[in-house]
Amino acid sequence: MAGHVKFGSDKTRKRMKRKVSIRKRIQGTAERPRLSVFRSAKHVYAQAIDDTTGRVVAAASDTEEKLAQAVTGKPKKERARAIGKAIGGKLIAAGVSAVVFDRNGFIFHGRVKEVADGAREAGLEF
Repeated sequence: MAGHVKFGSDKTRKRMKRKVSIRKRIQGTAERPRLSVFRSAKHVYAQAIDDTTGRVVAAASDTEEKLAQAVTGKPKKERARAIGKAIGGKLIAAGVSAVVFDRNGFIFHGRVKEVADGAREAGLEF
């Protein structure tokens, strides 16, 4: 992870600076992985990462075939909540009940908040 971003828009550079600052403080473990959320203009992605081994425990996005069919035509916020529920379900099935939430430099509102709320609905604690 670069501490200094030399390219991209001003908005992206500011987000990357926030991301680096956040990542200094949080780390995922096998018992409590880091739930990282990324949102693009069209899609939302979430993955749970064990930083001690560098392994992705579970991942979900609205580009997955099964999830894409379920959320087609719905507003972005509803799709984000469905992704949170999906990753929450995958993590509960894998035996993980608690995570550390990584908003990845994004402001905690809108689709990022919906992913968190969906994960909480699925039974995750953070």
